[in-house]
Amino acid sequence: MKPPDTGLIRPVEVITLPNEVQQHDHDHHQLVIALKGYSEFSIEGMQSLIIPGQGCIVTASSDHAFNGLGESEILTLNLPNQTRLDKYTNERLEPIFNNNHYFKIDSQFQCLLQLLVKEIRQSPDDLLVTDACKNTIIALLQRHVRTDFSQKLMQRNRINMSIIDNYIIQQIATKITVAQLAGCVFLGESQFHLLFKQQVGITPHQYILQMRFKFAKELLEDNSLTLASIASASGFANQSSFTHSFTKLQGTSPSKYRH
Repeated sequence: MKPPDTGLIRPVEVITLPNEVQQHDHDHHQLVIALKGYSEFSIEGMQSLIIPGQGCIVTASSDHAFNGLGESEILTLNLPNQTRLDKYTNERLEPIFNNNHYFKIDSQFQCLLQLLVKEIRQSPDDLLVTDACKNTIIALLQRHVRTDFSQKLMQRNRINMSIIDNYIIQQIATKITVAQLAGCVFLGESQFHLLFKQQVGITPHQYILQMRFKFAKELLEDNSLTLASIASASGFANQSSFTHSFTKLQGTSPSKYRH
């Protein structure tokens, strides 16, 4: 989140998120912790839903999108390149801010956080208070945050790709969403997206498209089928969309590929 345009970056803010999706980047690190409701975040394509007790790290210059679902509030801590923390503390916290990730905080940290947020609400324009609260939070971050949350999920779970492949083949002529694939293996959409990208190396959407092209190439071997019927059977909206996507990603048009 970007603070109001006052010429200064506020060290910490309590923000009510809009329901409309917002997107931007900024030249400083940012720590986000959910305080109320549900918030959707996408950081460089890595999506997740965060609720109270969870948060995310947005590193400098990372493109990110966000929105609230209903009434939602978050706490944001902005960390300009030159912080007031001593060298030792900066070195301790460097591993936390060296990449984008999502995390959970423990119950002890949540209790402390409630007290600090109360102080911030009472003195939102007192930079001395808000800066002190920010430094307290990030100084305790290393001990109370499960920064390896996403990594542990990926190590503990592997997606059964045969189930995914079978579902895509059965539904190849229809629209297939990430949520549907996630449901096949009993995972939440954001967790599935993270695990899939880690395991396969591409996003679920890219994988679905590859499967559609593979199926279309098999159908192109049958000269009795029209390009329009192949496009429909492969799940494309129309022949024009199929031809455009095929040519862009395969380097040749469907008709040329057939010959």
